[in-house]
Amino acid sequence: MKFFLLSDNVDSEVGMRLVGIEGVVVHERDAFLNALEAALEDPEIAVILITTKLVELAPNVISELKLTQPRQLIVEIPDRHGETEIGEAIDRYVSEAIGVKL
Repeated sequence: MKFFLLSDNVDSEVGMRLVGIEGVVVHERDAFLNALEAALEDPEIAVILITTKLVELAPNVISELKLTQPRQLIVEIPDRHGETEIGEAIDRYVSEAIGVKL
């Protein structure tokens, strides 16, 4: 089982590659969804890391996959832009999951 990164910037991809995590850099929604689909179909990938900026391209798709994907874990990671507070992202996920605003 391995990790795989979907990133919107080369810096994150290079950093992850240094620790042995392969990935791809995509910038547009269609390319992102195609790369995500390919990663979901790979039986060796257990954890898919996705930068925040890419998650924002298709938030409904990612939320649905997080709730229904039985085999892979999908994890949003902050990127070098740092525009989103990780605490806010966690609050948003919990709120979506339980239906209560925190």
